Amino acid sequence: MLVFLAITISMGHSIRDELTDFWSRADNYHTTFYGNAMSWDRYLHILRFLHFTDKKKVPDMKEENSCRLWKIRNLFDILKDKFSKFYNPSENLDLNEVVKFKGRVIFRQYIPKKRKRFGVKIYKLCDKTGYTYDMAVYV
Repeated sequence: MLVFLAITISMGHSIRDELTDFWSRADNYHTTFYGNAMSWDRYLHILRFLHFTDKKKVPDMKEENSCRLWKIRNLFDILKDKFSKFYNPSENLDLNEVVKFKGRVIFRQYIPKKRKRFGVKIYKLCDKTGYTYDMAVYV
C-alpha cells in the first residue's frame, strides 16, 4: 500500500493525458519509476477496489445537511489533521482555489475566466514550498 500511495502522490507532480501514460514505453512518456515500482495491472486492481467508507451506510442525499463528500470524508479529515499537525508554515502563504476535474460530480464548478474552466473548488492554504497546511472543499 505504501508503494501504491507513493506512485499516486508522484503522479501529481507530472502531467500526463491518461493514467496509462505513466506506464507507457513511448519515448516522450517513459519514466522507469512507475514500471519498476508496480505493474500497471496491480495498480489498477488496487485502485478499482480501494474504498474508504462502508457503502452500506449511504446517507440520504435528499436531506439538507447531507455530506456530498461522504465517500472520502474520513480520509479528508485525517489528511487535514496530519497536514496541520506536522508542519508549521512560514510567513508567505498562498490560497489556491480550483483543481481541474473532468469527472461527474454534482459540485463541479464552471468558471469561464479561469484557464481551468471546469473543476472542483478546493480552498487550500499552502506554504511557499507548496506544502498544503489546510484545505476545504466547496460543495
